[in-house]
Amino acid sequence: MAEKLAPEKRHSFVHNGQEVFEWDQTLDEVNMYINLPPNVLSKQFYCKIQSKHVEVGIKGNPPYLNHELTSPVKTDSSFWTIEDDIMHLTLQKRDKGQTWSSPIVGQGQLDPYATDLEQKRLMLQRFQEENPGFDFSQAQFSGACPDPRTFMGGVRTG
Repeated sequence: MAEKLAPEKRHSFVHNGQEVFEWDQTLDEVNMYINLPPNVLSKQFYCKIQSKHVEVGIKGNPPYLNHELTSPVKTDSSFWTIEDDIMHLTLQKRDKGQTWSSPIVGQGQLDPYATDLEQKRLMLQRFQEENPGFDFSQAQFSGACPDPRTFMGGVRTG
C-alpha cells in the first residue's frame, strides 16, 4: 500500500529553457535525476555529496552543479548511480519527514501550492508507515496539513 503514496511524478528544474534536473522525495530521501550528455564515458562523471552541499560534473571541467542543499543529508547513506545515461542521486534526509521545496537552495523552488501537496503526501506516507495494514492513499486533509516531521510527537526513526 505504501507504493500508492510514492511520488506520482518528478518535479523538474528548468533554467534558460533547459532541464537541469528532475527530483522527487519520500519521508526518508530526496532523489535527483540528471540527464547526462551523450558520448561521455560514465567513469568520467563525478559526484561529491556533503552534508549541505552537492557537486556534480565531468572530471577536468567546471562542475555542472555546485550548490548548497536545502537541508542537511546523511552522507554515509547517500549515494549516486548512473544508469541509461541518467545520474541518480539518492540523498538521505537527516531530518526524516521534512518537506523540501527543492533539493538546491534558491533553485527550482516549488510554489506554495505544490509544496503543500508534497507535505500532505508525506504526511499520508508517514501515517501509512506507522499504521501498516491501513490504506491512506485516498485520505484527504481539510485545511492546513500538519508538518509530518513534528506532528504528534514527531516521526519515529527506529
